[in-house]
Amino acid sequence: MRLSMVGQVLRRRWRTLAVLVVVGAAVGAGAGLLLGPGYSTTASVLLQGPRQPDELLTQAQVATSSVVLDRAAAELGWQISGADLLKSVTASVSDGNVVKIGASANTAERAQQLANQVAQDFVKYSTQLLSNSTDSAAQLAQGQRDALRQQVTQTNQRITDLSRSVADGETVESVQARTALQALRTSLEQAMNNLNAADAASGQGNMVVMGSAERPLSAASPTLVEFIGGGALLFFLIGLLGHLFVARTDRRLREEDEIGAALGSVVLADIEVPDVPPAVAATGLFARVRRLVGEDRPWYLPEVRVSAEELVSDLRYRRVLARLGGSSRLLLLVVAGDTAARGVADRLIDLAGRGGPLLEVAEIAADRPIVPDPRGESGVLVVLAARSRTAWELVAIAEACSDAGQPVVGAILTRPVRLAGKPAKGAGAPASEDHDVMAGSA
Repeated sequence: MRLSMVGQVLRRRWRTLAVLVVVGAAVGAGAGLLLGPGYSTTASVLLQGPRQPDELLTQAQVATSSVVLDRAAAELGWQISGADLLKSVTASVSDGNVVKIGASANTAERAQQLANQVAQDFVKYSTQLLSNSTDSAAQLAQGQRDALRQQVTQTNQRITDLSRSVADGETVESVQARTALQALRTSLEQAMNNLNAADAASGQGNMVVMGSAERPLSAASPTLVEFIGGGALLFFLIGLLGHLFVARTDRRLREEDEIGAALGSVVLADIEVPDVPPAVAATGLFARVRRLVGEDRPWYLPEVRVSAEELVSDLRYRRVLARLGGSSRLLLLVVAGDTAARGVADRLIDLAGRGGPLLEVAEIAADRPIVPDPRGESGVLVVLAARSRTAWELVAIAEACSDAGQPVVGAILTRPVRLAGKPAKGAGAPASEDHDVMAGSA
């Protein structure tokens, strides 16, 4: 694809692209209202005491459980259920035993309220789960802590007694007493460490909300404006690339050598004709919309800076008749619906009647071509528009001519073009036979 083709699409299909941009903006606005995150904020909950990574992940799942969300929905009173809040609440684990609870809503106030409420209900529910532990486990832990405290009390009393009994000096008894005292101190430190560990284990269920969630100042990305801009850009690119893709995958032949090879003959002339709308416009809503946005005419037609009179001058058609040589009678084959080819065929018949070969025109169907039997013709002259038929369709026309016993003596191509602006001064005068410069290759 050349860059010039992109320019042609932009110039000749700007209405279609503008409509697609508007449609894309509308679709983006709808997607933003339905899928936009709105306002987002987070609330942090600190879990005291040493925690394992798996335990932190479990607590994050508890924060978004149905029980917590149902309680939050009931206390907020927004006439929504916990299942509806599941799409707006997230929970994740960060460093420092902190569970971050994210909340999204259509307003900043609601996002802040939702995050705070879920955090509070999460702390209440987790504390309730720990308080509902089995009585036997709680009694066992309490007994262990009481035993440790009693051991600490006894050890302290023993140290006090030994300290009083030890006299000054370096006697054997005093050295033994100090050794025993040091051993008791070591035992006391170990008991204190165990007691602290037991107290820490008993306090692992302590949680605290680390302040209120911040109220967001702006909507989270992607915002509604970003959705609208993205939709408009996406539909614009789809329209542009769609035109280029259709043009690239078009299998209709457009070059003279390709068309001549498919017909098994040669192209005698390539006549440029002005592109004009059909005489009878298509009806219906879809047809009206296509005409309104300019989709009823091809966008890839080349532009020529000549007048319409030059394109329809008789000189080009007389040269085509001259190339037919000594043919006395020919059959002009035109595919049904090819208005430009039928116009060229009628013009050739009109000029041939003034002193040239006898020409007759016959229309054939593109899908099932049937050529009439010969009635004195010396061959068939196929008249068709370039880029209107595929190779297989042209091969079918050639085979239909062969079945009818009509050899294909040549082909005439019509190539619609756009008239670019007004012609230069004198360009609109009727062309005469003495003119040597003309449009087309005829």
